[in-house]
Amino acid sequence: MVRFWVIEHKLVAFLCLIGVLMGSYWFSPWRVSEEIPNYRTEKIVKGKLIKSISANGTLNPVVLVNVGTQISGVVNKLNADFNDRVQKGQVLAEIDPSLINAQLEQSQANLANAQASLKLAQANKRRSKELYAQDYIARLELDQSIQALEAAQSQVASAMGQLKRDKTNHAYTIIKSPVSGVVVSRNVDIGQTVAASFQTPTLFTIAQDLQRMQIDTSVAEADVGGIRIGQTVNFTVDAYPDRIFQGKVRRIRLDSKVLQNVVTYDVVIDVNNPEEILLPGMTAFVSIVIEERTDSLKLPLAALKFRPDEVSNTKPGKNVYRLDNNKAVSVAVQIGIADGKYAELIGGDLKAGDSVILEDQSEHKSEDKKPGQGNFRVRAF
Repeated sequence: MVRFWVIEHKLVAFLCLIGVLMGSYWFSPWRVSEEIPNYRTEKIVKGKLIKSISANGTLNPVVLVNVGTQISGVVNKLNADFNDRVQKGQVLAEIDPSLINAQLEQSQANLANAQASLKLAQANKRRSKELYAQDYIARLELDQSIQALEAAQSQVASAMGQLKRDKTNHAYTIIKSPVSGVVVSRNVDIGQTVAASFQTPTLFTIAQDLQRMQIDTSVAEADVGGIRIGQTVNFTVDAYPDRIFQGKVRRIRLDSKVLQNVVTYDVVIDVNNPEEILLPGMTAFVSIVIEERTDSLKLPLAALKFRPDEVSNTKPGKNVYRLDNNKAVSVAVQIGIADGKYAELIGGDLKAGDSVILEDQSEHKSEDKKPGQGNFRVRAF
């Protein structure tokens, strides 16, 4: 019994020693755990790829007419208001013609006086000519009668011109629409005095056709080189955030502007608005389609930035890492257009269905393990 008890205690001590040695091994801070990398991947697929330029712009009618007045006076009548549809030649407003009528009457009287003076001058000339032929008057008197006739003719022409001017001003008291369209704004009220002494005041603003609109947008000089007339434009507005509208590039204006030290160019985009739901002044969030691919291999741009730990200090290049048997294998690629998330894969040893690595999601990084600071894993034994 004593011998058996000694053997049993020696066996227990031996097993304890083995346990201590194994624990020291497993819990050693200098031991580097062998962990299988946990990569986040994405498969190469085929699909539609669009390269575009984003910008903001303002919706405006293609033709926007400002209706003003050339004379001063008090507004007597208003025959149009906001959002009214008007026809070309329709009366929009009337200005008090009292002063114009007084000037018109005075001009008519001046013309009548000038015409009477002309008749007298004509009679004097005829009489002087007859008397001169009979040597009753000197040549000087004949010349004076001729000069008086010419002066009377000039007075008549001047009076007729003044009368014509006053008639034109009288016609200007009636404000008519120069085009058919919709009244966008009215800037005058009944009883208001308008003064046209220094500049023409705007009374109405008329959009000729709200079914045809345009977007005036500013594009930076770095992007304008890829824009061509006729390119498709997709845009949204805050009023209809879930709806995508389309347009076409009509013009790239050569007049550049500098906004916050950036040279920009005004790109004009034609927009059809048959429902007239797009209103003047709305902000359009524009995406100008530069190039489009309908069935191309789509490579995630994030894959171009991934580098394994052993090459993490190198700069991203035109190669990606494919996942083969849980190992990162470098593959050279050639890319084409990009849309901000995917790039067109035009060359390289990749095909649809291959998985490319986007990032390493492992919890334990080898570069983080230092003697005395390493992570360890508890193993049962």
